[in-house]
Amino acid sequence: MDTRLLKYFVTVAEHKNITHAASSLHIAQPALSVAIKKLETELELELFRRHERKISLTHEGETLLSHAKLILQQLDDASLAMKELRGLEKGEVRLGVPSIMGTYYFPEVLMAFKSKYSKLKLTMVEAGAQSIQKMLLDGEIDLGITQVRDLPNELDSDHLLRSQMVAVVSPEHEFSKKKTLSFTEFFSQELVMFKQGYFHRERLDAICQQQKLTANFSFETNLLPVILKIVKRDFAISALLELATENEPDIVSIPFSEPIFLDISIAWRKNGYLSKADRTFLEFVKNNH
Repeated sequence: MDTRLLKYFVTVAEHKNITHAASSLHIAQPALSVAIKKLETELELELFRRHERKISLTHEGETLLSHAKLILQQLDDASLAMKELRGLEKGEVRLGVPSIMGTYYFPEVLMAFKSKYSKLKLTMVEAGAQSIQKMLLDGEIDLGITQVRDLPNELDSDHLLRSQMVAVVSPEHEFSKKKTLSFTEFFSQELVMFKQGYFHRERLDAICQQQKLTANFSFETNLLPVILKIVKRDFAISALLELATENEPDIVSIPFSEPIFLDISIAWRKNGYLSKADRTFLEFVKNNH
């Protein structure tokens, strides 16, 4: 099977539009249409349903897409490995980091790493745990910070740290003098939380379901400064990791009466290729957390 055709197929599947895919690939639209038809003829399967302006994958196309992405990623890995054997080291680390970790944990680590390895480029992408896991599997990032719980089998990881999740309120809030807070008390309040897909939001959603409680999410945002400002102004309360709250003035953190601890890891594709830069960064983080 021609890997060039697989690349064309994946691009069309992602854009859901021949014209946009052709523009992305820098080839003529008729040439791309012919290439896709050639792949379908070769496989004796229809891969796309054609609509007026958009196209969508058939069941057969969906099946091929997962295999095609893996094949193309493995080819990229092989190419990188061969370049490094010739001494052409890839000098970039692409790291996926949730907002709290990116704000409170990684700036010092990244600066220390950059001071030691000045020629290596660091690209940090902010996203939730689910998005980070998907980006790792799709080869969009090399390393990602995520939870150990429910980690896909295709990913491997090393433990970084454990942090307690605590309720956070303003000093003026009625709960501010409490030593601990029950889940019933917490969920009785107006809440400002990260959107679904972030690991602490997932844990709270699970607790809410287990305890048969109803959450009142008055605000949902992925912007940590917005969450902090809303809490400090006493418009709502939230729950954050202690590694964030211990660095923030003007808020009060209260442990839950049933403590919640999150184990956070750095993950990578189990069967993927880690460049010298990636391996160097991974070792540096493990030795400096």
